[in-house]
Amino acid sequence: MSEEASWILGLHPVRSALKQGTAVAELLVDAKRRDGRIKEVLDLAHAAGVKCRQIEGRALDEIVHETNHQGVALRLRQQQSQDEPYLKALLKKLQATPLLLILDGVQDPHNLGACLRTADAAGVNAVVAPRDRSVSLTPTVRKVASGAAETVPFIQVTNLARTLKWLKSEGIWLIGTAGETTQTLYETDLSGPLAIVMGGEGRGLRRLTREQCDLLVKLPMAGHVESLNVSVATGISLYEAVRQRGNV
Repeated sequence: MSEEASWILGLHPVRSALKQGTAVAELLVDAKRRDGRIKEVLDLAHAAGVKCRQIEGRALDEIVHETNHQGVALRLRQQQSQDEPYLKALLKKLQATPLLLILDGVQDPHNLGACLRTADAAGVNAVVAPRDRSVSLTPTVRKVASGAAETVPFIQVTNLARTLKWLKSEGIWLIGTAGETTQTLYETDLSGPLAIVMGGEGRGLRRLTREQCDLLVKLPMAGHVESLNVSVATGISLYEAVRQRGNV
């Protein structure tokens, strides 16, 4: 599938998008599917006023360039990532203590999808990533996120270092993760206004991103592997913040 195509595929992501009121151009459904789950999707589309087109499964495969769509596909009106002004407006209206996730160059759509799903579960206010050298909200990301791509604002910025500097000026503490530091995540106060900053696959945090962090911490590693997958490390870090904030 083209990474630029604006599609949401699969029963659960499609249901979530329709329930969240995502801007949708049309719904495509495999005409041979008539089960209860498909009926639920059709009912949601009808209630949302979304145009529905029933076509042959093979034709659906060709349109979305994918076979693992479970018989449903939503075509979006536009890409749903946001920008810097959106982030500034979002922080201005927040009532609760901010919790942000910064992803510095995550390029695997499965990792981004998993991070969005965890961010939703942990109550993260927004996920921020650079526009260049990072994966965007592709159909694969949306499917792995299982609806979280429609509930957690995903903000792509043109200059991540500049955005981090602005976040610090707004009183948000930037905690980056790096394996070579001595302080662990569990020795760190994560209860205040916070952005957890995760590096991309393989290379970790870039130099300019590191320099903007107020503190670098590590996850304790008792075994032989040197690091964890970014989505796993993100989940551990976010839920330590959740624990400290008394949200569990």
